[in-house]
Amino acid sequence: MSVWQAIILAIIEGLTEFLPISSTGHMIIASALMGINELPITKIFTVNIQFGAILSVVVLYWRRFLQSFEFYQKLLLAFIPAVAIGFVLMDFVDAMLESVVVTAVMLVAGGVVLLFVDKWFANADRERITYKNAFMIGLAQCIAMIPGVSRSAASIIGGMAQGIDRKSAAEFSFFLAVPTMLAASTYKLITDLLHLEISDILKFNLPKIQNSLEMITQDDLQLLLIGNFVAFIVAMLAIRFFISFLTKYGFKLFGYYRIALGMLLLALLALGVDLRV
Repeated sequence: MSVWQAIILAIIEGLTEFLPISSTGHMIIASALMGINELPITKIFTVNIQFGAILSVVVLYWRRFLQSFEFYQKLLLAFIPAVAIGFVLMDFVDAMLESVVVTAVMLVAGGVVLLFVDKWFANADRERITYKNAFMIGLAQCIAMIPGVSRSAASIIGGMAQGIDRKSAAEFSFFLAVPTMLAASTYKLITDLLHLEISDILKFNLPKIQNSLEMITQDDLQLLLIGNFVAFIVAMLAIRFFISFLTKYGFKLFGYYRIALGMLLLALLALGVDLRV
């Protein structure tokens, strides 16, 4: 993977991670078109640069993260379903992530939902999120374990379904992304990049950890640092755009875009293009 390819993927990650359009589908197409989808570093890179996207939320909303303890209680409550369901269905989720067909179909299906979601929840106008709301949003987020659903779309719609307005639901989705993506990215970093077991970290198996760290090349570190920096900058811009656009225009345009992207994926598969990641 070249530096320019890393920058392109990082821009795509920053643009798509917090929009309801599925970053997974975009990464699949971009890496395949650049011919790097089968490189070992590609999968590690696309997971790792999520740290940059996570940091953008903390920087943009740093005041919210200094709020009362209640804020963190609600985040924890919303985070628990992802931990529980993700742990139980870990192997099943990993298997689905290998299916580009599932990703494409869910992009189309989710796009159709977005075409009507503003009408379905037209009366959603409440700003305050209760503990029950937080937990239900966390449950809705788990649907995004199916590739192509979009974590952002699932959690925002989960909030609107309970009467939360679009802006408040979107912002809570951003906050929830911090522990959720941090946990998922850290796990993948440990297992895929360092080739360690979680038990090695918990038992502080220093010789094995040190050996794994020594296997990371300087080129890999350079790509990861560049990718995280670019994803951080782009994600901040994308979040600001999304909140403004969503408040004014709703989800319909994102729905049409998802349907077009899903159909493109299916067309590429029908033409025999290798889209494996």
